[in-house]
Amino acid sequence: MEAKNTMTLLGHIAELRKRLLRIAAVFIVSMAAGLFAAPHILTLLRTHSPLHVAWNVFSPWDGLRIYMSIAVVLSLLPTIPFGMYQIWRFVSQGLKPGEQKAAVRYIPFAASCFLVGVAFAYFVVFPMSLRFTAGINRQIGLVETYGVSQYFGFMFNIMIPLAIAFELPVIVMFLARIGILNPSILKGMRRYAYVVLVAVAALISPPDLVSHLMVAVPLIALYEISAWLTGWVHRKKQRAKEALEHAVTDGSYSAT
Repeated sequence: MEAKNTMTLLGHIAELRKRLLRIAAVFIVSMAAGLFAAPHILTLLRTHSPLHVAWNVFSPWDGLRIYMSIAVVLSLLPTIPFGMYQIWRFVSQGLKPGEQKAAVRYIPFAASCFLVGVAFAYFVVFPMSLRFTAGINRQIGLVETYGVSQYFGFMFNIMIPLAIAFELPVIVMFLARIGILNPSILKGMRRYAYVVLVAVAALISPPDLVSHLMVAVPLIALYEISAWLTGWVHRKKQRAKEALEHAVTDGSYSAT
């Protein structure tokens, strides 16, 4: 029995290693493509920047750092959905058939929500934040000299939290589908969730009421959408359960 368990554990480790190697291979290939595309992306970002200012370097490594950062971000776009699929393939062996179907359906939805979050952050929140801070600098007579590393660090600090926040409906739907969350839990957490979301909005948006609302309202809407989707998934599960119980009951009656 112990030898069988050992073989099973070794088999799982070998399977995990195979999945991780596949993810690493996709990342490396995507990274090579990202390195090729990075200069063009940088040119596009400079052309369509909310502020047409020169990007300065304050360290010999700044240019290389930004070049590699853009390449990594580009490589993650295909790697994340592929990695989610590989993780699903690994854990699906321990899931029920319904849970397997639920998980694989959410992979493209999760990738889409991530891209929507990135787009919202870059085209709405980032320009708003950059113009606000630039306006403050001009009001107090500061000379705007932007370092390219600081510029992209500011941009990524806004985009990454919002892109992750846009994954909330997918995570909540999946947890509801496998029975960990239900509508009553989300309703009980609503007040605390609102406080957390408003705090997140305050951290990644300029310190004025309009900017806070422009970020907080979509985040709260995402939470409410998640709660509604959880209720929909819960009701669907309840109807399926009742239909199954009804079918079993009818069968027992016919048998008698």
